[in-house]
Amino acid sequence: MLAMGSEEWELYPSSFIGAQVIDYGHVSGDMDDDQSGDLAVSMDAVLPDDLLEKVLSFLPVASVIRSGSVCKRWHEIVHARRQTWSKMVPQKPWYFMFTCSEEAVSGFTYDPSLRKWYGFDFPCIEKTTWSISSSSGLVCLMDSEDRSRIIVCNPITKDWKRLVDAPGGKSADYSALAISVTRTSHQYMVAVARCNQVPSEYYQWEFTIHLYESEINTWVSPFTELLIGWRGGDECVICDGVLYYLVYSTGVLVNNNEHRHCLLMYDLSTRPTHTSLMSMAIPVPCPLTCGRLMNLNERLVLVGGIGKQDRPGIIKGIGIWELWNKEWHEVARMPHKFFQGFGEFDDVFASCGADDLIYIQSYGSPALLTFELNQKLWKWSLKSPVTKRFPLQLFTGFSFEPRLDIAS
Repeated sequence: MLAMGSEEWELYPSSFIGAQVIDYGHVSGDMDDDQSGDLAVSMDAVLPDDLLEKVLSFLPVASVIRSGSVCKRWHEIVHARRQTWSKMVPQKPWYFMFTCSEEAVSGFTYDPSLRKWYGFDFPCIEKTTWSISSSSGLVCLMDSEDRSRIIVCNPITKDWKRLVDAPGGKSADYSALAISVTRTSHQYMVAVARCNQVPSEYYQWEFTIHLYESEINTWVSPFTELLIGWRGGDECVICDGVLYYLVYSTGVLVNNNEHRHCLLMYDLSTRPTHTSLMSMAIPVPCPLTCGRLMNLNERLVLVGGIGKQDRPGIIKGIGIWELWNKEWHEVARMPHKFFQGFGEFDDVFASCGADDLIYIQSYGSPALLTFELNQKLWKWSLKSPVTKRFPLQLFTGFSFEPRLDIAS
């Protein structure tokens, strides 16, 4: 593990966009042979822009960013948002970790490719309680105090946009947020799933889906259903053209032997209006806590704490499942040595992922665990520079793909 003061520790501030650049003068062709013979000619001086871009596109994003401070020419190439960056070597998702507090959100980002932490000022986030979703380089944020206020940003380039106010008002009993970006066109869809208790009806909850399309800059509300004995929550994801949403039993109309969590599915291509999603709900594989849905290369993955049989709220481990043909298949369970490695594991944890990488973090500890889905490999991240300063301090985070070629 690296210490904060070691020479190997590297913190790259997020102010790279405005970093100072050096304008190197060109070597004059009129200089005499003796003098010019003693000069070293930089390779990039003879490379045309398209070839230099091609060379840079093979570097990790963090290295590309740093190269923008070499000289004026490199700075212009790095920040030109040219088509070259869409052809970069695929990047693993980064993880942004921060402390839960009332203060401004700031923290550190973990790069799994280089196994390094970077100091990072995430744009637009004002409070740690905001809802967050990410897809293909864009991060979507929803204000926890004004649910109609939604922002989409690229955290690498600091480009951001506030969307037209979402329908449904500023507040809701439960709200879930999801974004899905089309990689080829860079158009995106944002989904907000709201659930409100029907006045004076404890068993009934009104569930509504609102959709925003960047191409037409408009919200639509194609679906509403009255849930009886079930309520919504704060967890949804878009995967392969379908919106998936976790719902929870109110505990009144469900027997002890029945599942207390279910998955609703809404087809975003056909957008049915007169159907019951609850009648087609898929039960989760076992009693869960902290269930999280993820889109990993258009594969729907569920991560959750496995509850004890007699005390479902107390977890005995963490499991990972994938949905195949509307059935859950277990992918892996966290080995006990990693489960113990979190130390003060308080049954509440954060998890997220993209590509084939899943991140898991206890709210009570800055320790970060990764799981590579294809290789089924568990691995601790490099030790986080985030430190625990008092016993009740909480930590959380989320993942996003670092990309230079996409704008909000």
